[in-house]
Amino acid sequence: MWLITGANGQLGRCLRAALGAAPAIYADRDELDVTDEAAVAEFFAQNKIDGVINCAAYTNVDGAEDEPELAAALNAVAARRLAKYGRRIIHLSTDYVFAGKAHFPYDENGSPAPLSVYGKTKLDGERAVLANAETAVVIRTAWLYSEYGKNFVQTMRRLGAERGDVNVIFDQIGTPTYAGDLAAAIVKILPQIKNGAREIYHFTNEGVCSWFDFATKIMELSRLPAKVRPIETKDYPRRAARPPYSVLNKAKIKRDFGLEISHWEASLRRCLEKIIKN
Repeated sequence: MWLITGANGQLGRCLRAALGAAPAIYADRDELDVTDEAAVAEFFAQNKIDGVINCAAYTNVDGAEDEPELAAALNAVAARRLAKYGRRIIHLSTDYVFAGKAHFPYDENGSPAPLSVYGKTKLDGERAVLANAETAVVIRTAWLYSEYGKNFVQTMRRLGAERGDVNVIFDQIGTPTYAGDLAAAIVKILPQIKNGAREIYHFTNEGVCSWFDFATKIMELSRLPAKVRPIETKDYPRRAARPPYSVLNKAKIKRDFGLEISHWEASLRRCLEKIIKN
């Protein structure tokens, strides 16, 4: 039986739908405090767990600059603990482990150089998982959104309904990822993971865009009249630095697990259909 941590987040909720009736334990902070080693040890002792899908994380990129200890506790220390007790783990990481100075998609062998506390703690978590689990798959993803919770798509739709103009950064380049597609990929990967493997993979939707391009398409598909205006990163200062280019190369995950991945525009359309329907 798989334990899904961070079960009430975007990916956790999408995994519930993707796994369907498959036996699993869904735990969020109320069910399991992953920062408490005694609680983790007791939880594993009381439940028959074959492996962990770790979606628990500190994801407030700017907030991590002010709360580095909490970010490290969730993103690195807890990841190491879950890898040790779970032995078999799928761990979610981020494109923010890269500095973004390249001009070609990063593959799994690219040299990490995080620009922020968030990126550094996620990189520390990757390394802890690979060092402590018997079997580990680290999946780096980017620009995650869904029909659940707070994310860029939901924010743009809200602003598009409230304002005539919305300013969005055009000089940060990456690829959006629909959490529903990532969840489906994880479910397909599960039975194919080889015992003793310790691998890093990249997964986003296909294609490349800027945040400006992404926002423009959200407004278009949502039929919102707001004008999206491009601005530079320097015109929107934030606590944490972001990589200017963090497109991820997905050739390895497609090859090893036989995945076919949708283009980001097609996946955005599917997600918006669900949001509008509900």
